Amino acid sequence: MMKQQLLGLALACLTLAAIIGYPRLGDVQAASPPPKVSSPRVATLNAQQPRVDLVFVLDTTGSMGGLIQTAKDKIWSIATTMARAQPAPEIRIGLVAYRDRGDQYVTQVFDLTTDLDSMYAHLMDFKADGGGDGPEAVNQALQDAIARMSWNTRQDTYKAVFLVGDAPPHLDYQDDVQYPASVALARQRGIVINTIQCGNQDDTVQPWQQIAALGAGDYLKVEQNGGAVAMSTPFDDKLARLSARLDETRLYYGDEKVQTDKRAKLAATRKLEAAASPAVKARRATFNASASGAANLLGDQELVSEIESGRVRLEDIRTEELPASLKAMAPAAQQELVRARINTRAEISKEMQDVVAQRNAYLAEQVAAAGGAKDSLDAKLFGTLRKQAKDVGALELDKAGPAY
Repeated sequence: MMKQQLLGLALACLTLAAIIGYPRLGDVQAASPPPKVSSPRVATLNAQQPRVDLVFVLDTTGSMGGLIQTAKDKIWSIATTMARAQPAPEIRIGLVAYRDRGDQYVTQVFDLTTDLDSMYAHLMDFKADGGGDGPEAVNQALQDAIARMSWNTRQDTYKAVFLVGDAPPHLDYQDDVQYPASVALARQRGIVINTIQCGNQDDTVQPWQQIAALGAGDYLKVEQNGGAVAMSTPFDDKLARLSARLDETRLYYGDEKVQTDKRAKLAATRKLEAAASPAVKARRATFNASASGAANLLGDQELVSEIESGRVRLEDIRTEELPASLKAMAPAAQQELVRARINTRAEISKEMQDVVAQRNAYLAEQVAAAGGAKDSLDAKLFGTLRKQAKDVGALELDKAGPAY
């Protein structure tokens, strides 16, 4: 009993210190800069383009199977929802999976990136397992989300964490950084922290509400399985096929390190196309068809788009940095192949835009016919994203509602 009282007193003092020390959101830069982690550079990125950094901190213990599947189903819809903002932002997403000490892992961290295919390939591997003793390693997960991600340091970036779980944090690990300290650091760096409680576990309510309140974020409560709208449409198969054809038009150039990175990116796409459902692939296609989605589809140093835009000339690229498929070709044949890819890409992209519009209209009709989806995870997330993105990043989300 004495140990619990001392622990409660220490946590209360730490919380009070964190509250007293809070700056207003965005007023103070981090005392020490976040770690420098390289990420793809999108050739079309400009100084005026707004930025969005979202990190999902996801409990992957045994009781979270339904929510993990929801995350796999909906992450592309969340990205598309943000892509509808005006002006179209650069979107990066990161992941922290957490369990508890004694499980297969405590946390797994995947840094913020515009390469959502690679991020999704990691998400596909998440399985619900472990846990069982109630509290989980929430403190470690939050600390990793704040301190180990390559957060953008620009003041006008919308930066947000979504902590998703059903169990409270362990408060009895003596070497933990307690969550009030992590939340205070997030506030210094202009990062909003939201919490999503899954299910109805009573002892999760208070810490989840407190984390959101201290983090200037929202507390959301959803069903154990996530409660998201996950509809299939008659257009999913066609969109998936068109998207796969568009993927095949990509050609990357650069030194061996670049080529190694791009092979990993293409492998992530192949993994997604082999294992994801047509509905998920259609959601990815919808995101890729947006202005923001080009960063995921193409990334940097994609030869076809670079030549089409005039940023590079084929004759200026050294032979050893050409894509393997072009190295043995005569210069005229290389030019012809690139021109063919440009034309093919334009044709597929136009058809994709048409099918995306039909899919969106169908979904809108279905949601309306079902009486709306105001209590769904989609609607709750949309409300949070719309309010916070406008307040922090001056981004205006589409008033029509979330992407599905």
